[in-house]
Amino acid sequence: MIIDKNAIEQLEQRYRTTFINSLAGFRQAVLVGTKSAEGHSNLAIFNSLIHLGAHPALFGLINRPDSVQRDTLQNIISTKSYTLNYVKAEAFEKAHQTSARYDKHVSEFEQVGFEEAYFPNCTAPMVKQAVVSIAMQLEEIIPIKINGTVLIVGSVQQIHIDEQRIGKDGFVSLSEEQVLVSQGLDAYFITSPIGRLAYAKP
Repeated sequence: MIIDKNAIEQLEQRYRTTFINSLAGFRQAVLVGTKSAEGHSNLAIFNSLIHLGAHPALFGLINRPDSVQRDTLQNIISTKSYTLNYVKAEAFEKAHQTSARYDKHVSEFEQVGFEEAYFPNCTAPMVKQAVVSIAMQLEEIIPIKINGTVLIVGSVQQIHIDEQRIGKDGFVSLSEEQVLVSQGLDAYFITSPIGRLAYAKP
């Protein structure tokens, strides 16, 4: 079966969204913690985390078009501060609930049952129950003209992690903590390692 671009464009909108989003495969489910300039906490699940570089340490997030209220994006732009949080798979229902469109004055932390915690010198809240939390500073917003999305580029400022999860070579073992991963917009999984290989050479 071959599905060409024209056929994709003819698909019913919700079907097409589900199809293409899930086609991208398994991705890290990350809860993004922010706080508005007025002091209102916000928490939202993303599945678009991208490693952009290690020196300096940079991560990217794709944010959907700013055609409706996007509290996370606006909070990041106004405060330049946010957190990335990885939670255990057992919390998948609470994590998913953060995608609901609550009023901007309503805290998703309170609504879904996650507890706020804070890094030193970081105004954005992190998830206290997270396996890994990363304090980020906004560096750049890059518009993607073809579909109106934006790439949020941030630099790593602080990392909260159990040192036992970090191997001698620096590898972070997330599967041992059964960290939540996702596919598409509403499917969630745990991972099992099958092995690590040496650096490949010809």
